[in-house]
Order: sequence, then C-alpha cells, then structure tokens
Amino acid sequence: MAKTNIVDWNTITNFVTDAFVGYGIPREDAEICADVLLESDKRGIESHGVNRFKPIYLDRIKAGIQQPTTEFEIVKETPTTAVIDGHNGMGQVIGYKSMQMAIDKAKEYGMGMVAVRNSCHYGIAGYYATMAAKQGCIGMTGTNARPSVAPTFGVEGMFGTNPLTIGIPTDEDFDFVIDCATSITQNGKIEYYERIGEDVHPGTVIGLDGEPIEGDSGVALKKIRNGEAALTTLGGIGEALGGYKGYGYAMVIELLSAILQDGCYGKDLDGKDENGNIRPYHLGHFFIAIDTNHFLGEELTRKKAGDIIRSVRASRKAPGHDKIYSAGEKEWNVWQSRKDSGVPINESVQKEIIAVRDELGLTQYKFPWED
Repeated sequence: MAKTNIVDWNTITNFVTDAFVGYGIPREDAEICADVLLESDKRGIESHGVNRFKPIYLDRIKAGIQQPTTEFEIVKETPTTAVIDGHNGMGQVIGYKSMQMAIDKAKEYGMGMVAVRNSCHYGIAGYYATMAAKQGCIGMTGTNARPSVAPTFGVEGMFGTNPLTIGIPTDEDFDFVIDCATSITQNGKIEYYERIGEDVHPGTVIGLDGEPIEGDSGVALKKIRNGEAALTTLGGIGEALGGYKGYGYAMVIELLSAILQDGCYGKDLDGKDENGNIRPYHLGHFFIAIDTNHFLGEELTRKKAGDIIRSVRASRKAPGHDKIYSAGEKEWNVWQSRKDSGVPINESVQKEIIAVRDELGLTQYKFPWED
C-alpha cells in the first residue's frame, strides 16, 4: 500500500483552486471545479478526487482537448426542459449549472430536466444528486463516458461506466444518495489501484477470449485502453448473476446521455479521431429534478423517506454483521472522520501536486511530506 499524507482541507482547497486558475479557468469556475473534486475525497471516493486532478483535468487542458473557459450555450429551452451545449468546457461547471437549472425549473413547475452535449468529465455524479436533495428535490443524473464496458456476451468496450445516480431528501443527517457505475468497477478505480499497488479485482475485467483478467492493475488498464479487454457490467460476465441487468441500465444511461441532445455515443467518446490523434471527449449528461413541495411537501417527504430507510436498517442482520447501511451513510461516516483532519494523498499524487505547484510558481504552498 502506497504511503499517504494528510493535507488539511483549507490548504488543499486553496491549492487546487489556484492551480485551476493557473491553467486558465476563471476563479468562480475554478471554485466549483475544486468543490466537486474534493467532495469526492470527503466521501472517501479517492478514485475521483485529487487522484484525478492532474491527469483528467490539467493534462487535458494542456493538451487542448478541454477548454478552461466554459461556454454554456442554451440550445433550446422550455419552462421545464433545456438542451445545453458545453463546447468541451469544464464538466463540473457544466454539471453544476445544469443541475441548478433543472432544480430552478422544478421549484417553479414541479419537474425539470436538462440534457447536455459536448461536455467533459464532470466528477462524481453524486455531487449533483446531492445538490437537488439539499434543496428539497429528488435529483437524478447520469453521464456516458469513454467506451470501456462490454455488453453481456460481448468482449469489446462499447459504452462507458455510465453511473445511474439518484438523490432523495431525508430527515436524517445525510440524504439518500445512490451513486454507482453500471459496471462492477470504474476506470478511475483501476487507475487508483495502479497508484497504490493493488491488483485488479477478480471478475471486473474481461479479455477478448471471454475469460476474466486478473493480477496487475496497470496491465489490466493498458489492455482496456488498447481494446484488448473491457470492464464488466453489474452482475458480471454472462447472465448467471444478472449481468444483463447491468447491461440494460448502462444502455439506459447511454441513451439518455445522447438521444435528447443529439450527442455523441459509444466509440465516438474514445477521445481519438480516425487517425489516432487525441480530441475532446464530447460527453453527454442529463439532470432531472423533482420538487417534493409540488407533491405533499418536503417535510413529509423527508420524514417518510427517513422512516423507510430506518425500517430497513432495523431489519434482521446476517450472522457476523451488526449493521445494515443505506446509500450515502458510509460516505457521511467518512466525512465525519475526515472533516477535522484533511484529505489523504498517496505518494504518486504527492509528486504530481509538487510538479503542478512548481510549474505554476505557487510557492506559498508547502505540504506535510516536505517536512
């Protein structure tokens, strides 16, 4: 396991924000990007936090395939819907503005939906579902991604990890937020395993011969990138354990991320042109908000949701287990354990942070591992 160091939230937030600004992102947008990025670490989802700060965002800006200044174009709008073209700007900014637009429409008309095309990686989908839940709405979002997941009975990556994410307000300290890929694992998780020296988990990657790939995460990641392997859908290889269900839900996200906004899909999201040159990813997203006050009210909704969740958690436990969790609870627990300390950063990311700091001349920042 790679060695980690803890950086306090104030320092890492300011550094990430200043680094984004240094790469040409307007400060207001940089603050949104940093908030989305670090929310992942606050919830214990290291695969989508500072672990991806440089390779997924800064490197893509430097390569010219992601625009630091986000042009948020409204292509079409009605009182309850909108189609947005993000023009390959910052996915977090596009996501934040789109979900807030859906929420605002829902507050006025009961429901709102925004479909986005030509966006980039927007961070953890749960951030946007949480935005809605905090404002008394049921929130839903999904995004397509570079093709790396094989359909049932297939071995070729045809769609992304395509998260299906829903947030529902409750009367507890945390709202119900289910945020998970429709594949068993994500590219970001395998990237994280490579960084910390952990092997790929059995059954999560399938080779062209139809057999599971195991062992070195770095090797598995290269095979996925080269089209020699693919991730598997929820339920795993074949139909025996319900792999077709994960495949079906992944297709729902692929469709909603492309058909309403005339967006790209499948192989067109691989980030390469016909000559193998890198290009923008042109991702699609969708955001849905349902205002609970247009039904029987936020207070009743929160209490009823809490009652249902608590009844499930109070049910009989399996031998050896003394607790049943609900979606969002473990993430809340991680935040309680980290809020007074900071974000754990592994050695690989530490080197990247130092390189970015020195490149941009942000000499005011000094980190614990330098002592």
